Amino acid sequence: MKQKTVAFCTLGCKVNQYETNAMMQSFIEVGYGIVEFEEKADIYVVNTCTVTNMADKKSRQMLRRVKEINPNSILVAVGCYVQVAKEKLEEIPEIDLILGVNEKSEIVKYVEELIRTKNTTVMQVSDVAKQEEFVEFGPITYTEKTRAVIKVQDGCNQFCSYCIIPYARGRIRSRRPEWVIKEITEIAQKGIKEVVLTGIHLASYGKDFTEGMISDISHDLKYKMNKKEFLLIDLLEEIQKVKGIERIRLGSLEPTLITEGFVARLSQLSKICDQFHLSLQSGCDETLKRMNRKYTTEEFEKGVKFLRNAYSKVHLTTDVIVGFPAETEEEFQKTYTFLERIKFYKMHIFKYSPRSGTVAAKMPNQIDGNVKEERSNLLMELSDKNEAEYQKQYIGKQVEVLLEDREEECIKGHTKNYMVVKVKTQKELENTIQKVTITGIENLELIGQLN
Repeated sequence: MKQKTVAFCTLGCKVNQYETNAMMQSFIEVGYGIVEFEEKADIYVVNTCTVTNMADKKSRQMLRRVKEINPNSILVAVGCYVQVAKEKLEEIPEIDLILGVNEKSEIVKYVEELIRTKNTTVMQVSDVAKQEEFVEFGPITYTEKTRAVIKVQDGCNQFCSYCIIPYARGRIRSRRPEWVIKEITEIAQKGIKEVVLTGIHLASYGKDFTEGMISDISHDLKYKMNKKEFLLIDLLEEIQKVKGIERIRLGSLEPTLITEGFVARLSQLSKICDQFHLSLQSGCDETLKRMNRKYTTEEFEKGVKFLRNAYSKVHLTTDVIVGFPAETEEEFQKTYTFLERIKFYKMHIFKYSPRSGTVAAKMPNQIDGNVKEERSNLLMELSDKNEAEYQKQYIGKQVEVLLEDREEECIKGHTKNYMVVKVKTQKELENTIQKVTITGIENLELIGQLN
C-alpha cells in the first residue's frame, strides 16, 4: 500500500512553526510521509496567521493554491486565521477540513475521520476563550538549524488596541514545567546545545497556575518550594540545570517583565543569552496609551538600564510601529529621540496596518501611507546605523560562536548575543561552539577566524 504524504505551509510566528512541527510528528508517528509544499501530496495543511490584514490575505492565497498543485488532495486549514474568520473560510470551496487553534493537537484524528467518512467540508473550531489549560502536544522538538524552539506558553490577556491575537489565541495558558524540562532534556540528549523559549506572551508564563497546580508540579519535579507561584524566572532556573544545554535564549518579552529583581536572578544564570527582544512599539507615551500598552517610556528605559548594568555586552532589539492612528509629527519625533537615546542593536519597523476587529481600526485620524513610509525609512536608517556602530566595537575581539550553516568554504553561526559571524574553514564544525577573532565586517555580518 502506497504511503500517504502530507505537506505543510506555515505562516506567522515561531509558535506556529513549533506547532507545525508537532503536527508533522503526529503524522509521521502513524506512517505518513512529509513532502515539500510545492510537491504533489495527498494532504496539505496550511497553518494560518491573522496578525494583520495582509496575513489574512496571505493565508487565503496559500489555501487557494493547493488544489492547483493536486486537485484530488485533502486541504486542511488550521490556526489563528481560522479561529477569527471561520465563516470566511467556508467561502473557499476547496477546503475540506477547518480546524481551530486547539484542534491542531488532534489533526490526525480529524483527517483520518474525514477520509473514512468521505464527508464534505468539516469544521471543528472550539471557543478559545473557554480554554483554561495549555494544550499539550507531547515532547516535540522544533529545530532551527542547531537550536531548538520550545513553546512554553499560549494566549494573551493584554488586549493591545491594534492586536487581534487575544481573540485568536484566547487567555494565557502556561505549559507545566515538567513537560518543558522533559522536552529540553530529550533534545539535549540529541546534542542540541541551544534552546529558545517562545510563547504568545512569554512574560505571562506561570501567572495562570493555581496553588493546587503548583503543589502538583513541585511533587512531579521534586522541587522543594514553599512559595505559591511559579513564574518564568523559576522555569529558567530549572532549565539552567539541564545537562548538555549550553545556551538559553528568550523570545520576545514584555517590557513590564524586566524589573530589578527579575534581572538580578536572571544574571545569575550562566546559560542565559545576553540578547533580549523587548517589544516597545512606540517611544511616545501618548501613543503607547492609545495602543493600550501597559508601561511608559520611563519604565521601559529603567528596564533597559537594569539589563545593561547586569550584562556588559547585552544586545537589545525591539519592534516599533509607525503611523499608528493620530500619531502626529511631534509624537513621531518623541519616538525617534527615544530610540536614538536607547540605541537598540536592531529595530524591526512596522508600518501600522488596520486590523479589522480591533479597537485601533476604528480610531479616527488614520495616517496617510506616504507618511508611514517616510517615518519607516527614517527609523530603518537609524537601525542600520546603530547596528554598524555596535559591530565595529568587536573588530579585533574574541567571541564564542555556535557554528550552524556551511556556505561553500565558510560556516556561519551566532554569538551568544545573536550576532551573525562568518568563518572561513574546511573543518566540519557544525553544531560546535568555537572561539573566533573578529577581523572585519561584510554586509552587516562579522567576519572572523578560528583561534
